[in-house]
Parts: sequence; C-alpha cells; structure tokens
Amino acid sequence: MPLKVPNKTFTRAEVAKHNTEDSVWFIVDTVVYDVTDFLDAHPGGEAVLRQVAGQDATTAFYNLHRHEVLIKYADLAIGTIEGEKQSIITPQPGDLSPVPYGEPLWLTPAFKSPYYNDSHRRLQKAMRLWTDLYLTPEAQEKERTGEHVSQEFIERMSRDGVLHMRMGPGPHLHGVKLLDGAVDGKEFDYFHDMILAQEMVRPACRGFQDGNMAGMAIGLTCILNFCKDPVMKKKVCDEVFSGKKKISLAITEAFAGSDVAGIRTTAKKTPDGKHYIVNGTKKWITNGVFSDYFVTGVATDKGLSVLLIPRGEGVDSKPIKTSYSPAAGTGFITFDNVKVPVENLLGEENKGIYVILSNFNHERWTMACATIRTMRLVTEESLKWAHQRLVFSKRLIDQPVIRQKLAKMIALCESHQSWLETITYQMCNMSYADQAKHLGGPIGLLKMSCTRAAHEIADEAVQIWGGRGLTQTGMGRVIENFNRTYKFDAILGGAEEVLGDLGVRQAMKFMPKAVL
Repeated sequence: MPLKVPNKTFTRAEVAKHNTEDSVWFIVDTVVYDVTDFLDAHPGGEAVLRQVAGQDATTAFYNLHRHEVLIKYADLAIGTIEGEKQSIITPQPGDLSPVPYGEPLWLTPAFKSPYYNDSHRRLQKAMRLWTDLYLTPEAQEKERTGEHVSQEFIERMSRDGVLHMRMGPGPHLHGVKLLDGAVDGKEFDYFHDMILAQEMVRPACRGFQDGNMAGMAIGLTCILNFCKDPVMKKKVCDEVFSGKKKISLAITEAFAGSDVAGIRTTAKKTPDGKHYIVNGTKKWITNGVFSDYFVTGVATDKGLSVLLIPRGEGVDSKPIKTSYSPAAGTGFITFDNVKVPVENLLGEENKGIYVILSNFNHERWTMACATIRTMRLVTEESLKWAHQRLVFSKRLIDQPVIRQKLAKMIALCESHQSWLETITYQMCNMSYADQAKHLGGPIGLLKMSCTRAAHEIADEAVQIWGGRGLTQTGMGRVIENFNRTYKFDAILGGAEEVLGDLGVRQAMKFMPKAVL
C-alpha cells in the first residue's frame, strides 16, 4: 500500500525550483516533501537536507533511513509527481513480510506444511495484528525508558486471553475467549503456543520481552501442574490471569545457577509441622522486582523442594543492572525468616527436583521459539539493508562476501525452525509426563544449538550493518539489540554447555548395553 499523501501534484521542474535559502523541497519515491520548516529539527543537521534540495532523494534517503521514517514524518509530504506512482511498499498492521525468508516457510505462499491447520493460521493472523497495534508500541517505549510493563497493557493481555495462551495448552484455556475467538481453547496445541511465542518477539525489545510477564510464563506452570490445594490453585491462577498479581520463578542463586542441586536457600519446618521458615537469597530473577508471588526452590531436610512464597514480611527485592533494559524487572530477592504454610508446597517434599526439571522443558522450548524467530527478524532486516545500502557505488547485496553471510544466516534460521517444528510435533503427541521423560535432552540440544546459531547470526549481521549495528536507535536498532542481548538466551534457563551435556547424558540412558 502506498503512503497516504495530499492529492496535489507537481512536475519535477517545479520541485527543482525549491532549492533556495527560503524553500527546500525534495522527492522520495515520487512523493514531494517540503522540509523548509523542518531544517532545524532534522536530527542529521540542516546541511544534509540542503544537499538534496530540489532533487529526487530516493536513493540517498534509503541509503540512510528505514521506510518507517517517512511514516513518522508523513505530515511533511505535500503531494506527488504528476503522472508517476509510488513503488515502495508501506507495511500495514498485520501484514506478512514480502522479503524472502522473512517469514517461516509455512507462512510463505508457495510452500506447504503438514503441521498447521486453519486454526493455526487464524491465530497467526490475529496475533500479528495484535502485536503490531498494541504490543510493539508498548514494547518499544518501555525498552527505551526502562519502565516496567504498564498495568493497562497487562489487563489488555488478560482480556484478550494472551496471558492464558502463554501457559501453553491445558484446561486453563477452556471457556476463555482468545483474541475474539481466533482459536478455541480446547483445540489450542503446542503449534498455537509456538505461533504466540514467535509473534510476540517481533518488536525486537529483548529486555521488555522478559519484563512482559515472562516470570508468569515460567512460574505459573508449577502452580498449574503441581499445586495440590485446589482452592489455593484457583486463587493464584485467577489473580495472575486477571493481571492483578504477578509471579516469578525463583530458582537461581549467586551460589547455584545451572547447578540447581547447589541451592542454599533453606526451608525448615516449625516444631508443629505447620510452616516452613525460609532463609536465603535468589539472584537474576526475571520480574522479581515487581512480583507478588515467588515459586521458590529451597533446600529441605533431605533434598530440594519447591514452595509458593507470597511477598510479605521478610521478603525483599531490589533491581539488578544487566546489559538489557531494566524493563525486565530483574531482581535480587532476599528471604529473611519468612513463614510459609506447608500447604504452599508444590509437588512432594524433597522431590522438588522433578518439579524444577519438568518445568524447564516448556521454558527452554519457549526460549528456543523466541530465539529462532528473532534470528529470522535479524536476517530479514539484513536482507533489506543489503538491497538498499550503497557502498563503493554498489549495493551491498551485489558483493559476493555479503551474499555468503546472508546464505549462512538463512540456512541457520531454516534448519532451526525445522528442528523446532519436529520437537513441537512430538510435544503435541506426548503426555506431560512423557515429555519430561523423553524431551528434556532434545529440547536442551535445540536450545544450545539455536543460541550458538544466534551467536553466528549476530556476528554476521553486525559486519553487514557496520556502525549502525552498534547503534541503539535508527536503522540498525534491531541488530544492535540482538547483538547486545542474545547471550541472555544462552545463559537463562540453563547454560549451553549444561544443556548439551544433558542431551548427551539422556541419550546415554537409552544406549543399548550390548557391544555394537
């Protein structure tokens, strides 16, 4: 769709006359712009605009700017060139990308997939529009300012069923209206879950991505699957799904990251056996700064256990500065003689390791969904940039070395999306217990591999983009954000080395005992 501009037309000769001290016009894709009163406000300075006064500045503009700049400053447009039509595509909310490999193959018209049906396509279409209209503005603003996700936006996610869908398939979706009926909660499967996860990372705001209730996505699952008290389960789920309360998963400590067994936070029963007294600290807890509940890994008398601890007396939190936006709400949590009812035990006492490990599968799989989709976004941005950037009088795409980098990036995106879909199909055809038994290793290997691929893609993208790939604003924003933050996915949810070892060790369990 072309840009909406005034109906007035001009000849190129008329535009050429506006090259004076008092009048500066130029042309971009047949649209005429009067920037006379914008000269002082132009972020790049007045001289840059005067250099193209009276001329067709299309090539010069796209060598420096993204098309969205024209949308932002559409009020400077005064008409079009007589007898000519715009050729640049202006994306509309909800549109699919026309860039080759800009979308997964199943969304590319020429390709078919056995995994997706009409309900998946309806959800993707609805979620793309919802993301463009509501999520992207919120994400970009909060990523920039470092403020936490707004309560207004959380309530929108609740009303539209987005909070519910982020927990994956299950009875919690039954009877909930999901994006105005885009999908029935009873037919929601892990491919719907994957679509949701992949659409929601498209704003490319990694800090806000975690700040946007990621603590709920990885913490509430423990309540849904392991809370034995139906009254407490309903209360907590209702509070969180309504957006009234926030929840975090509090496992990691300064003493124990991937080494979950090294947890030092203790929970000791009172003499009457009715409460646990919890003491210790948790570090790098996503959403920990603003959470009301903490699903907490603790050391009990004979092993690990998991408790639901509400914020209250003895619970304190403070923010931790990391390399992504403070919008994530990353926190350091202290528990000082916190009294917790024994009814808040999730799963079995001293068998919390099973709660923690089974919970990891969906968390790691979701992170793989997000990383793989962001890799594609970076690749798409790089393809667009390579087609418009002129260097040594040639487009970047005309340089064989650039095409080789792009080929590598595309191959990594496609191979990991295919692997992700294979594992997702297994999840759709396994019980939760079977997933815990058979998919821990494969999901660990997938997450390890895709974060290694992210490393390669970030490196190649920065080389393609140059200085813009290191700049937080402007054309290279997506690349800079990814290059600065992709390591979060290589560490959170289990470090690459630990997950690789998990994958091999799980395979060893099924190795035949006979000599082969």
